[in-house]
Amino acid sequence: MAHRLAPQVEFELDDIWYYVARESGSIKIADRLIDSITNRLYLLASHPYVGRLREDLRPGLRSFPVGQYIVIYRIDETDVLILHVLHSHRDILRIFDE
Repeated sequence: MAHRLAPQVEFELDDIWYYVARESGSIKIADRLIDSITNRLYLLASHPYVGRLREDLRPGLRSFPVGQYIVIYRIDETDVLILHVLHSHRDILRIFDE
């Protein structure tokens, strides 16, 4: 399987990078975090059922933690669709209710 990113995921990753770079004062730290998240996306493509089933959000959704972030995804017939990468302190239920 491969993984695909929903359009908003690129923006979420950019926002995460910018926030971490600004708060830490280090581009290297921000780069390492994004690399870590990206590596987990490849893991999900290879092992799509490793994530927790999240029927509480929507039928068929799964989540997988990466440090303080949560990857929300869905398994399609031929690939894994990454829907969101969110900080774990965000109200994920509210985001999916909107």
